[in-house]
Amino acid sequence: MNSINSINIDGYVPGAIGRIAEMHARYYSDHWKFGKYFEAKVATELSEFAGRFDDRRDGFWTACSDNRVQGSIIIDGIKADSEGAHLRWYIVSENIHGQGIGRQLISIAMDFCRKRHYKQVFLWTFAGLDAARHLYEKSGFKLVHEQQGSQWGKTVTEQKYVCEL
Repeated sequence: MNSINSINIDGYVPGAIGRIAEMHARYYSDHWKFGKYFEAKVATELSEFAGRFDDRRDGFWTACSDNRVQGSIIIDGIKADSEGAHLRWYIVSENIHGQGIGRQLISIAMDFCRKRHYKQVFLWTFAGLDAARHLYEKSGFKLVHEQQGSQWGKTVTEQKYVCEL
């Protein structure tokens, strides 16, 4: 466990699945007008992941303050050998932005991938999330594909980033 300014970074904590889904739903509703389709997608896919979680290949980290999840990052390694490890559900609550928590979460996740000897890590995001994009690029991710799509329930310019390890 690591700690910065009373923020503890640890693994799964009880309530994390619901809280991560809530944080995504609120942020993307407030800033991008995503609706219940997006919230249901996050909750369903995150629950499915948690049900098959294997700590030999998957990583799950939370940033907590006062026993409340304020950030998360997950590595889904189920297809790491064929497609790469999938970085997912990365979010940091706006009330702790600027404290380096996002950078630390990405660093922990990427170190996990290196220790597992994963050859590459990929993520899907969309144009306009500039602060996250900046952190991805600082961590070695490169934009490899863009397309118009609606996998999140609203049409956006979807982007795939890849980091070769």
